[in-house]
Amino acid sequence: MTRNRSVDAFADALAAFEGSDAERAAVARVAADLAASGRYERDAGHELTPAILVEHLGDAPEGRVASRWNWWVGSLDLAYGGYAEFVVRRWRA
Repeated sequence: MTRNRSVDAFADALAAFEGSDAERAAVARVAADLAASGRYERDAGHELTPAILVEHLGDAPEGRVASRWNWWVGSLDLAYGGYAEFVVRRWRA
């Protein structure tokens, strides 16, 4: 899957969560970057797909999509280390 198609697939899946289009796009881009890096696959033992991402973000406490993403990435960082670079800090309004 090309990166653009991957970003689009993550963005479509993230529509399940509250957030602006810009916020969702920022999370989708960094999710595609994480998937392409192979880091999650190495640590978790399987590929990061949009469906798997939605499942994990659904476990997060209430919040908008970026808050859920950062909660999940924080848990990955605690468990495995090396995920802080994938935190979403801002997006265009």
